[in-house]
Amino acid sequence: MTVRILPAVGDPDAARALATLLGQLPDAEPAAPVPDSTALLDTLAHLAGDSLDELPEVVLVHERIGPVPALDLIRDLVMRFPAVGVVLITSDTSTGVLTAAMDSGARGIVTLPLGYDTLAERVQAAAAWSMGMRRHLGSGTPELYAGPGGTVVAVTGAKGGVGATVTAVQLALAARASGRTVALVDLDLQSGDIASYLDVQFRRSVADLAGITDINPRVLQDAVYTHESGIALLLAPAEGERGEEVTDRVARQILGALRSRHDVVIVDCGSQMNSATAAAVEVADQALLLVTPDVVAVRAAKRMVRLWDRLQIRKAEETLTVVNRRSRGTEIQPGLVERVTGTRVARAAVPAAFKELQSVVDAGRLQDLDARSTVKQALWALAGELGLVTVQEGGGGRRRKAPSDRGALSLWRKGGDRGAVTLEFAGMFPLLLVVMALLWECVLYGYTYSLAGNAADEAARAATAAYAAGGDWTGACRSAGAKHLPGAWSGADIGCTPAGPVMKATVKVKVPLFFPGVNPGWPPVNGSAGAALEGDGR
Repeated sequence: MTVRILPAVGDPDAARALATLLGQLPDAEPAAPVPDSTALLDTLAHLAGDSLDELPEVVLVHERIGPVPALDLIRDLVMRFPAVGVVLITSDTSTGVLTAAMDSGARGIVTLPLGYDTLAERVQAAAAWSMGMRRHLGSGTPELYAGPGGTVVAVTGAKGGVGATVTAVQLALAARASGRTVALVDLDLQSGDIASYLDVQFRRSVADLAGITDINPRVLQDAVYTHESGIALLLAPAEGERGEEVTDRVARQILGALRSRHDVVIVDCGSQMNSATAAAVEVADQALLLVTPDVVAVRAAKRMVRLWDRLQIRKAEETLTVVNRRSRGTEIQPGLVERVTGTRVARAAVPAAFKELQSVVDAGRLQDLDARSTVKQALWALAGELGLVTVQEGGGGRRRKAPSDRGALSLWRKGGDRGAVTLEFAGMFPLLLVVMALLWECVLYGYTYSLAGNAADEAARAATAAYAAGGDWTGACRSAGAKHLPGAWSGADIGCTPAGPVMKATVKVKVPLFFPGVNPGWPPVNGSAGAALEGDGR
């Protein structure tokens, strides 16, 4: 059977040497080497999205792969793709490295410099293990490879004070209200405020897990506080200086352990990037970037996106930007934010409604935010957009499962700013009526001018003809002018006067107020015209 092999080697010379040896292995189908950990994870995720059969049997990880360290990368690979055999390529043959590799889940080690026999032996052993694991798991469970355990969502602020913590808490509450098991992690290590927002006092924190190499369920349970809402909280340390103890390795282990035990893991990363928050953004299934509609915040969001790209932890197009404190009067709208940052902008925009939040924030009871709050509705709509709210079939269509807080779950679809739109429209309606009335009156003025001019022209022609025939040219003038005025404009003052070789006609017509026939006594509209006289009128 053909063994598919995916090498992950950052060094070009080592990649060429490895490719040469892999090409000599019997029944081997080596793929082109990937240069870093991000490309490796992206490639495997893309293959796993199709089916289990598309994944390679063996992945070779070089010790100098980056930006994620090799052992951390192996641990992540084993958790995400448990039926793939991972082999470490290293020059360090010490017992410590061997033990660490086995603890990370590697199926073997190939030492440098590379040798054909050792490489072939390790590849065959890892491939045999992979095939046995796949037979055990079966090919009918592709959902197993959508991610190990639950969904991880990282929430980051473009700068301080844009609402990342409030967003993280409400997303966790929304997911929990739909019946899912939820963990909320505060990785804002120097200034995390989740404990203050949820009225929690707990001695343990994420820093207490920093010195533990094997985070088992018992250890995790001791550090996690179960909130009254049912959310498992892993809080930031009370002493900000202890945040330095939480490295990227610790963050990966903690999130991996929480992910295996909960349906949803929400991570509040704050607005300061460090190794722990960078690891959280990288391993997250979805990364949210909070921004407010002002120039400073949008520029900060652009800098954050570029930083993530330089660190190779998250591409701009894989980031979802959430616009917080939006109002229709702001010049910066979501479309502009999307163009400036190069990210996708969430459909759910959070309105600016400070008064709704003030009482619950001051009381440290963000979980008590009213279900009718436009902020809560918008954030729970965002939870639905992210797929954090459980969907069930039944009752003739799709509905949201809501064992608790049913009012909020029933309202999150309605949008966050309908009340504001109604108030704005009510305030603008009188002004719209005034503008429409003025425009209509201008139309009536223009039409009256047209009628007066046409009547004067017809009156002048009729008076000229009567004058040439020696008839009553004055009566002909009035009759012809009145004939060409509608009844609602009747009562006009019409007169004709010979002026040298020209018969001059004048028509004065009253302008109606809004409706023909309603004359407020305004100054009339004057129309005049002339026609050449023929004959002497005798």
